[in-house]
Amino acid sequence: MSIPPSNDFPRMCRVRQTFPRPVIADIASEVRSNLGRIFHSGLAGRSVAITVGSRGIANIAEITRAVVAHIRGAGGSPFIVPAMGSHGGATAEGQRQLIESFGVTEQFVGAEIRSSMETVIVAETKEGIPVHFDRHAWEADHVLVMGRVKPHTGFVGEIESGLHKMMLIGLGKHSGALTYHRAIKDYSFGTIIRSVAEVVLEKCGVLAGLAIVENAYDETALIEAVAPEDFYDREVELLKQAVAWMPQLPVTDIDLLIVDQIGKNISGTGMDTNIVGRKYNDHVATEKDRVNCRRIFVRGLTELTKGNATGIGIAEFTNQRTVDRIDMDSTRINCMTSSHPTGAMIPCVYSNDRAAIEDALKTIGMREPHHARVVQIRDTLHLADLLISEAALAENTLPDHASVVTSPEEMAFDANGDLADV
Repeated sequence: MSIPPSNDFPRMCRVRQTFPRPVIADIASEVRSNLGRIFHSGLAGRSVAITVGSRGIANIAEITRAVVAHIRGAGGSPFIVPAMGSHGGATAEGQRQLIESFGVTEQFVGAEIRSSMETVIVAETKEGIPVHFDRHAWEADHVLVMGRVKPHTGFVGEIESGLHKMMLIGLGKHSGALTYHRAIKDYSFGTIIRSVAEVVLEKCGVLAGLAIVENAYDETALIEAVAPEDFYDREVELLKQAVAWMPQLPVTDIDLLIVDQIGKNISGTGMDTNIVGRKYNDHVATEKDRVNCRRIFVRGLTELTKGNATGIGIAEFTNQRTVDRIDMDSTRINCMTSSHPTGAMIPCVYSNDRAAIEDALKTIGMREPHHARVVQIRDTLHLADLLISEAALAENTLPDHASVVTSPEEMAFDANGDLADV
């Protein structure tokens, strides 16, 4: 049973975007051939820690298994280290459970998982910043740094999220993440990245990096092994490629963005601020943002985020069922560690979606609600299919890769007053 549509809401059209779609067909072969360029022997009797982070990287279990197999083939003894700062509730068991939820289990990848929040301070940077490093990784003979390269949600530079961030925040665990985010108040993100990376590369036995870049469909598009001495230069170029392949909203002036789900497996801030246009200010677009969303309504959390609702505070509206699923401790720890306490703040809460949308459309200015420029997306990783209101389509020219595939339809709510997902 559904509730009859309301004339107070705009009619919505389904829009489909077709992005470039490079895809790696044989994950194991690609990993093997890439790592083979860096090393294929010489690890007899040597232990190698392999980093696995908290992001929802496509094929991460298959990639990790292939890395383990290659290291064993080179004579080494690999093991897995969860590398994710304060995620997983900042506990060893929570971090282990998180990577296992991605399929990275000891049985599947063929290697032991050694999860700990304990770090060693290996040195200080020239700025006097202590460099924290996961104890298990420090005790290994070598470390293989594995991570996805993509734009950061809060910082801009030649390097944002990728191999360097894994060396800082991932392997720095909670203590390191807290230290570096505090240091950002005194030093630039770029300065911290380069200084900490110099120490890690010099003192922590980094064997190689394995950089992963995904396409706009959240699929593995590129895997590249990187020698330690090439980390910086290659990551600069890989970030440019990641940006080029990144999905985007097809319209840029939006009164209300409806997001079906947010989560740590989607973005470090739950929803990617590079997509929604709030990279520099939680609640308003700046001249540096591509997209201007006046209001954001979050409808749910992903299963894989395990209640971590980091980024919920970027939205102005949410519903009760989303709030009921929040793990307050995990969310608070994550946001405090990253010096982003507003990311954990709870927006206006409503019993159902209909009530939230009604109020949201009262706050967009002089525009009548049924003429509002509304966009509904599944999440900020999956933008191939989305819903866009008639007014937004009328006032924006769609890019060549986007097309309208359905006629306008009224927003339909179920008996509880909730929308269907995109």
